[in-house]
Amino acid sequence: MKYAVPVLLALSLGIACNRTETKAAANQAPVAGAAATPTATPAAPGTPAAPPAAGPQTPPPAPVKPVPTVLPTVVARVNGKDIAAAELEKAIRNLEANVGNQIPAERRSEIYRGILDQLVEMRLLEQEAAARNIKATDAEVAAGIEQMKKQAPNPEAFAKALASRKMTEADLAAEARQRLCVDKLLTTEVEPKAAVTETDIADFYKKNPQFFMQPEAMRASHILLKADTPETKAVAKPKAEDLLRQIKGGADFAALAKQHSNDGSAPNGGDLGFFPRGQMVKAFEEAAFALKAGEISPIVETEFGYHIIKGAEHRDARTVPLAEVSDRIAQALRQQKQQQLAQEYVQSLKTKGKVEILM
Repeated sequence: MKYAVPVLLALSLGIACNRTETKAAANQAPVAGAAATPTATPAAPGTPAAPPAAGPQTPPPAPVKPVPTVLPTVVARVNGKDIAAAELEKAIRNLEANVGNQIPAERRSEIYRGILDQLVEMRLLEQEAAARNIKATDAEVAAGIEQMKKQAPNPEAFAKALASRKMTEADLAAEARQRLCVDKLLTTEVEPKAAVTETDIADFYKKNPQFFMQPEAMRASHILLKADTPETKAVAKPKAEDLLRQIKGGADFAALAKQHSNDGSAPNGGDLGFFPRGQMVKAFEEAAFALKAGEISPIVETEFGYHIIKGAEHRDARTVPLAEVSDRIAQALRQQKQQQLAQEYVQSLKTKGKVEILM
């Protein structure tokens, strides 16, 4: 289980982080990409993101106190230990590097204070871990570094990420040791209290039927020959007709899809998995849903080109049984409990400790 370890390591390196989001994330645009296929991957039913909130609505947050243009040398003090402005600025620079954008001027105070709050929380946890003599072994640190190296595209990218943040591997190891100690502390405090019972699972399933409705769906494979101009259509159409003849003559559909399809599903033999109505373009959907298992469609033309579709399985709309989703519900509930308990524990450290914000 990982709690605090990824937070500042990710700020240091810009390599994938397990934390869902920082309290003060810079502007992030959704990833955009044009698909060459009329399909997308739907979320698996029965995978709740989190139990719905209960009780009264949370009031809007209070206005954020402006952060001065020039920071004081010491921006906070935690149980008598300073957090320097340089440490906060480093975390901000690394956050900007991670998201690929500078912090918007209108959100500067919000983000600076959010990151400072994280630094304060981490300092409190580090101090508590040290007070309890919780330590990380050299082997654990080495394993953590190795995991981060694997998350980088290649060794050169890892080295470049370190260099761009003016860090050595020794610096990274020192940070990793601290964060591993914090992680052990949170695991000790949270794990025993985060158990999920069968009653919890059944209760969530009963109260949230909307998560477990599975629409009518079709599973099919296809071969796509891209064609979006008269010239490309003149080449693709005869090729599609030839492939269809081969398939009707007994040729292996999956093998031909791997060899000839221009779709991202080609490595999987053209398999698109299950898709509900409304997800594909109309002509493709109508042809696919009309097929029985093992049937092959005529050539179907869409805006993407020419398709040959093979039916695999039709699935009626249904409510997914509890037995099929209980493990996923348990995982979601456990993660929610873990996050809540970790936040409560950090708050308890804030309450009993002395935190001074000096800006």
